[in-house]
Amino acid sequence: MNRVHARFAGWGAAAAAFTSQPEPKTIGSFARGRQLIAGNLLFAGSLLERPGEVIWDVDMPTRRFETALQGFHWLDDLAAVGDRAARDTAQDWTWAWIERYGRGTGPGWTPDLTGRRLIRWINHAIFLLNGRVPADGQLYFRALAAQTRFLARRWKAAAPGLPRFEALVGLVYSGLALQGMDKHVAPAVAALAVECDAQIDAEGGIPTRNPEELLEVFTLLVWASEALRDADMHPPMALMGAIERIAPTLRALRHADGGLARFHGGERGLDGRLDHALGNSGTRVRTASSAAPDRTMGFARLSAGRTSVVMDAAVPPQGPASANAHASTLAIEVTSGRRPLIVNCGSGASFGEDWRRAGRATASHSALSLVGYSSARFGLRGNARGEIAEMLEDGPSDVRLEKSGGVDGAHLLAGHDGYVATHGLTHLRRLTLSPDGRSLTGQDTLSAFSEDDRAAFDAMMTRTRLKGAEFAVRFHLHPDVAPEVDLGGTAISLGLKSSEVWIMRCDGSARMTLEPSVYLEAGRLKPRACQQIVLRARVADYARQIGWTLAKAQDTPQGVRDYGRIDELPLD
Repeated sequence: MNRVHARFAGWGAAAAAFTSQPEPKTIGSFARGRQLIAGNLLFAGSLLERPGEVIWDVDMPTRRFETALQGFHWLDDLAAVGDRAARDTAQDWTWAWIERYGRGTGPGWTPDLTGRRLIRWINHAIFLLNGRVPADGQLYFRALAAQTRFLARRWKAAAPGLPRFEALVGLVYSGLALQGMDKHVAPAVAALAVECDAQIDAEGGIPTRNPEELLEVFTLLVWASEALRDADMHPPMALMGAIERIAPTLRALRHADGGLARFHGGERGLDGRLDHALGNSGTRVRTASSAAPDRTMGFARLSAGRTSVVMDAAVPPQGPASANAHASTLAIEVTSGRRPLIVNCGSGASFGEDWRRAGRATASHSALSLVGYSSARFGLRGNARGEIAEMLEDGPSDVRLEKSGGVDGAHLLAGHDGYVATHGLTHLRRLTLSPDGRSLTGQDTLSAFSEDDRAAFDAMMTRTRLKGAEFAVRFHLHPDVAPEVDLGGTAISLGLKSSEVWIMRCDGSARMTLEPSVYLEAGRLKPRACQQIVLRARVADYARQIGWTLAKAQDTPQGVRDYGRIDELPLD
């Protein structure tokens, strides 16, 4: 039906011009823009070297690669460079798309991709039209009008969540910006208000619990509200209410370095984009609603001094929203100043299905996992559109959290039942962050509480011939962290590029080792090598506890001069 409506969408009058002067709102990467101009096409984990070649002429290595091209996110990167070569490249590729796909053909005619593409075309209209002849402008506006009519007919076919928000905001954008398309604005705004109420909960969260996806939704809603105000229209209360609810949630998920916590398939976001979106929203700094003061969208946060800690402290996403969810319950990330320290491996989706599946496992997170088991399992299920997806199932159903504070610092105590069914064991994690942020103390406990739990534990002991279950507490380190084993293996020092040094110690109840790991980062050709600290032990009784500390070395000053990272995307 998308293809049918895409063909029909071209049967109508072209938009004559813009009703107002569009201004760019999206943020791109200068480094990636330079790569594109040089012919290095790096999308969805695949690299093609095609200098001087139009991107639509290349053989697409994967479906994800082609989808990334059709969404025109790369237009942001070329605009970030902004010179003559970047403009020529952007114009050549855009008008080549119009010639090849503008009549309703090709894989880019889906509601979410069309909305994403429309927003970029309108944002960068001056960049694209500069120096073009009138005939090219007519083709450009005709293609814009066709995509607008397509969205007016097909936005309902977009999946609920981010895809539908992209479709609706693209329709609002084009309806307001293009002459003769204003009739689509009111229905699109009304539908957008309904989606805000349906998809954004009372605490400003979304069903997928993906922080980066929440940022994308927030950015789209802010753009829509700005566009409506610029047209002297009042944004609906539902839209403004959603923005008001999401803003404090994003602030709670923001690490000390300005990046987002990486959970449930989300990345940290382009440097500065989160702060830029929050600044543009116009919302005042406030805490999340008092209805759930301890956690926001299921995440708990500790912060003091230059240190921030974010923990996944809620039941994992359920149903269709779990298609990209991870088994990350009670996993943590730790950032010191501008430097990520303890991380999760991240989403491996851009590196293929095997890496995607590996990145979702509990062992790929800074959490406790029983060897051979994740805290949740995955199964193939069909969604509403008839597609097969590997969704999260059989995960924790009871995740509890207590947050408190005292003279010794801020405390988190959380627990989940993800291992009760298989081993009769509940995982408890206690964290304490000192008032100055220089020390994080943790205790991880596996315990069989009830009689039924102990019966399940006894059955496990019988299966293992009384050997019990081996478990590991993992702390994945960011690739920029330089670890070194000290004091005969009783401590591991972690050097940051800011010159800070942190020390990890264990209470002696487990074997501490330094092992290889990977950092799965979108926009790179392959996973980045890094390391992880692993505390290994075995549980053979109804309770077993491991204590650990992560503290700054005594000679590390409280404040250091750190100029942060350079925007750089090496192809390796």
